[in-house]
Amino acid sequence: MAAAFLMFLALILRVNKQPTMTPAPQLLSEPFLQLPTETSVRVVWFTEFIGTSHTVAYGKRLSSTVTATTTKLSRTREDQKSRVGDQIEDAQIYQQPTRRDIWRHEVEVTGLSPGNTLPYRVTSVREDGQQVSSKEFSLAPKPKPQTPLTILLTSDHQLMPMTAANLQKVSETVGKVDAIFHAGDLVNVPDRASEWFDDNRGGAFFPCLQGRAHYQLERNGTKTTYHGGELIQNAPLFPATGNHEVMGRFNMVSNLSEQFGDAFPRAAAEGIYQTKASQINPNNDPKTRAAWIKDNSFNTDTYAEIFTLPNRHQASQQNTPGIATGNNYYALTFGDVRLVVLYITNIWRTPSLGENARGRYREREKELNNPSGWGYGQHIFEPIAKGSTQYRWLEAELNSSEFQQAKYKIVMFHHPVHSLGDNIVPAYTNPVQLTERDTNGTLKAVRYEYPQEDDYIIRDVMPLLETSGVQLVFYGHSHLWNRFVSPSGMHFLESSNVGNTYGAYIGNKQRPVPKGYQSEYAAVGDPNGLEPVIPTIAPLLGADNQALPYIASNDIAVFSILDTGTGIVSSYRFDTRLPESEVVKFDQFQLVRGKDS
Repeated sequence: MAAAFLMFLALILRVNKQPTMTPAPQLLSEPFLQLPTETSVRVVWFTEFIGTSHTVAYGKRLSSTVTATTTKLSRTREDQKSRVGDQIEDAQIYQQPTRRDIWRHEVEVTGLSPGNTLPYRVTSVREDGQQVSSKEFSLAPKPKPQTPLTILLTSDHQLMPMTAANLQKVSETVGKVDAIFHAGDLVNVPDRASEWFDDNRGGAFFPCLQGRAHYQLERNGTKTTYHGGELIQNAPLFPATGNHEVMGRFNMVSNLSEQFGDAFPRAAAEGIYQTKASQINPNNDPKTRAAWIKDNSFNTDTYAEIFTLPNRHQASQQNTPGIATGNNYYALTFGDVRLVVLYITNIWRTPSLGENARGRYREREKELNNPSGWGYGQHIFEPIAKGSTQYRWLEAELNSSEFQQAKYKIVMFHHPVHSLGDNIVPAYTNPVQLTERDTNGTLKAVRYEYPQEDDYIIRDVMPLLETSGVQLVFYGHSHLWNRFVSPSGMHFLESSNVGNTYGAYIGNKQRPVPKGYQSEYAAVGDPNGLEPVIPTIAPLLGADNQALPYIASNDIAVFSILDTGTGIVSSYRFDTRLPESEVVKFDQFQLVRGKDS
C-alpha cells in the first residue's frame, strides 16, 4: 500500500513539473491601410504585446522589409458592460473600468508607383521570441486621376446586428473596393477596446471590415453566421467623426457607457476650472490645465490614436499624419475624388421631457441646483458656424486648386442635412438655455430651444457647398436610407441602415417633439424643406402598395457604392430574413460635373 502511494505521489510531482505551454501570439487585428500618397501608403495593425519587432514585408516575393513604429493606446479600457472572452451577457468580468494594454504598429511603405499593386504581410515578434504573421494582402499608393474606382459609402456600424451581414454582402457583390468612406459612428463607446477588436458577440469594428467576424443572426427561427468582408486590408479607410467617436468626462469608476454619455461643454468645464485652478494647478502649468479640461469635458483620443488621417493644417501635403486633435476634419484627393470631411456632430440626448431626463429639451429636476450635473442639451463638439476656425478652413479648402480641379467633389460628415429620420430634429445649432424661476427666485426648470433659422449646416455650410460645385453630401446618424436633391442639383445621401433603425418620420409616424416651446420642431418630413427621392430601380412598397422614398428596417441592410468610372452611385439592399436571397440594386443616380463641365 505504501509503495503504491509513493508511486502515485511521484506521478503527481512529475505531472506538475511539466512546463506550462504559452499560447502562441496573435494579432489583435489584421493590418489595414491608411493615408495613401502618390508614392506611399501606411500599414497599421494592433497587438496586446509590446513585442521586440514588428515589420511589413512587401513587394515581389515579399523581399522588402520595413520596421514599424509602435505606440500604446492611452485610453482603451474594459468595464462592467464589456463583452469579452467567454463572458455571457449578464456576467461581469470587470467590476469597474480597467485599462487594457494595446499597442499600435504603423509602417509607411514608400517608393511606390501609382497603379502598381504589391503584396504585403505583417509580422510581430513577442518578447519570448515567438512570432505571428498575417496572410498576404495587397497595397498601393493613391490612384491617379481618371482611374476607375469602386468606393464603399457606409456609416453607423456600432456593432449593430446586421453589420457583419451588410459588409459580407458588399464583398460578395462588388468584390474588392478601392476605398471606404465612413460617415461616422464606427463603434458605440470609443474607449471600450473590445468594441473595436474582439467583442465576443462576433461583430466588433475591425473584424467586420476584415472578414473575421462571426456574428450569428437569427431570423424566422433560422441562424446564419456572417463574417463581414475582407475590405480594409486592401483599401484605405477614410472615416468622419460621429458622436460615437467622442468620449465624455473621464474617470475610472463609472462604467464606460455612462462616461460616453457624460460629454460636457468645453466652456462649462473651463468655468469650473477657473473656480478651482489654485487647487488643481497651483503652478499654473498649461499642460495640466489642458489635461484637466479635456478630462472634464470630452475627447476623441482613442479614435485619433487608432487612425492616421491627413492633418487639416497640412492636408495638401498628403503625407502628414493627423495628431490627437488635428484630424477630425480634413481633405484629400483620391483618384478623381476630392473628399472633404467635416467635424459636424453633437451629443445625443433623449427627447424625453420626463423629470428624470437629462434631455435635448430640459435638465433633470433633481440636478437643477447642480450645474456640473447638467447635460446642456445637444451641445455641439466643434463649431462650424460662419467665422469659426472650421468654417474658415472649409472656405480655404473650397477655394484650393485641389478642390477646384477635382472631377468629383464630395463632402462627408455625420449629422444629417436633409432626412426623414429622428436625429435631424432639433436644428443643428447651439442650445438656447431658458430658465424658469418662481416669485422667490428659486430655479424651477432649465429648458433648451433650438431655433430652426439658426441651423448652422443649412444657414452657413450649405451656401458654401452649393456655390462651390459640390455634387454629393454624404452623412449618417439616423440609421436609414434616404436621399434628396437640391434645386441646384446637389445630391444628399444618408446611407446608414446597416443594422438597426430609428424609423422614418413620414405620414402618420411623428417624431417626439416638445409642445409649447417657442421654437417649432418638425414632427414629420425633412425639416429643411426638401422632398425625398423615390428609389429609381426597385423601391420597397408600403402597406398601401405605394413606393417608399426610404428604407428604415431592422431586417433589411443597405449599402451604397460610388463608381468613379461612370460617376454613378448605386444603392443595394439585402433582406436578412431570406439569407439565400439575392442582393437587390434598388437605386442609382449620377454625379454630374459642376459648372466647368
